[in-house]
Amino acid sequence: MIMYLLYAVPGLLLGLYAQAKVKSAFNKYSKVRTRRGLTGAQAARAILDANGLYDVAVERVKGFLSDHYDPRSRVLRLSPGVYDNPSIASVGVAAHESGHALQHAKGYWPLQLRTTIVPTVQVGSWLGPIIFIIGLIINWISLAEVGLIFFGLTVVFAIVTLPVEIDASRRAKAVLVSQGIVSPEERKGVNAVLDAAALTYVAAAIQAIMIFLYYASLLSRRN
Repeated sequence: MIMYLLYAVPGLLLGLYAQAKVKSAFNKYSKVRTRRGLTGAQAARAILDANGLYDVAVERVKGFLSDHYDPRSRVLRLSPGVYDNPSIASVGVAAHESGHALQHAKGYWPLQLRTTIVPTVQVGSWLGPIIFIIGLIINWISLAEVGLIFFGLTVVFAIVTLPVEIDASRRAKAVLVSQGIVSPEERKGVNAVLDAAALTYVAAAIQAIMIFLYYASLLSRRN
């Protein structure tokens, strides 16, 4: 148990810090209206249309910061707090998700890779640890190794996600200013929100890597 905590706690603490930072930045800048006054939905539509992505729909979805771009259905979904709000935080999040649509349109390969492995990762993230533990319990090392490989896919996914999210934020920051959706002075708020969000993905990658290393250490000792 102590060994597990040594591996898990650093990533967990960083994740909690990142989540708190995101909520703080979003709450702060969701109260600051942009000078132009576009809502998140309007900003997303403007960015998409300016890049010829007229066929990408922008929809409202339930939840808090549940915003995402679905490359399979080519739909950009924004939470109510982003969709309807003409704030710096809202247009920043909307532009970030629009950045994923731009990545998709331009064939950005890390996004393509992430999209391809999503189904496998969804299974491996919960099935991998189960197979691994069963393998250790019954002392079937080969089965435990299979479980470790399955869980390893979540590590690959977390690592691949980093450049995808960072690049989407980079695109968002540039396009917001170039299209006049936010002023150069308002970019500070956009940076605060998107940089805090990026930290959550760093934390997720660290958590996945550390848990993988913990499982690998158990397997190594058993061997």
